[in-house]
Amino acid sequence: MPALPDATRAYPIALPDGSDYTCTVFLNQVITHPQFDVGEFTYASDFDPPTDWAAHLAPYLFPFSQEKLRIGKFCQIAHGVRFITSSANHAQSGLTCYPFPVFDAETRVGYQPDQRDTMIGHDVWMGYGAQILPGAQIGHGAIIGAHAVVRGTVQPYGIVTGNPGTLQRKRFDEATIARLLDLSWWDWPLDRIQASLPALLEGNLSKLPS
Repeated sequence: MPALPDATRAYPIALPDGSDYTCTVFLNQVITHPQFDVGEFTYASDFDPPTDWAAHLAPYLFPFSQEKLRIGKFCQIAHGVRFITSSANHAQSGLTCYPFPVFDAETRVGYQPDQRDTMIGHDVWMGYGAQILPGAQIGHGAIIGAHAVVRGTVQPYGIVTGNPGTLQRKRFDEATIARLLDLSWWDWPLDRIQASLPALLEGNLSKLPS
């Protein structure tokens, strides 16, 4: 049975020679951005690892932004995933979308037409090159397919693919999903998660403690 990785390590994967595999990081160990909240064990991978993971993953999320990007625990973020947060949006209520206020020092302060948070649940897998758009709300256990473009709400344990992102199916039946959401295994003490790894990996709900 595998052991849980060390949640305090920036680089949780060690190569055979003992050196760190720097293409995969636990984000809460490398991001200090005030508008970027991320849970334990959530990792991102990139074949060309950046020096600034927050700017790399969410290029429009600035320290002065009025929205937050919140990502839960145990999420998996593949190479090329980008979060296009609300600071990227232009006003659409006028006759033009041109952002005139941002070019004036006085009107720029506090100007942000879209202030919606982007929320990613626990145990969400975001595949290669997925794009998460402003204000998206992705439920626990969802899978976002490679190069999917996701907006709006993704139901827990939904599988979304394509552009626009479309729900293809759910990973489990509704009773199983309800049971998993009730158990919320990602919030268990680490020793309980460790003991439950065989059942989690096998997909055997009956073996999980109640």
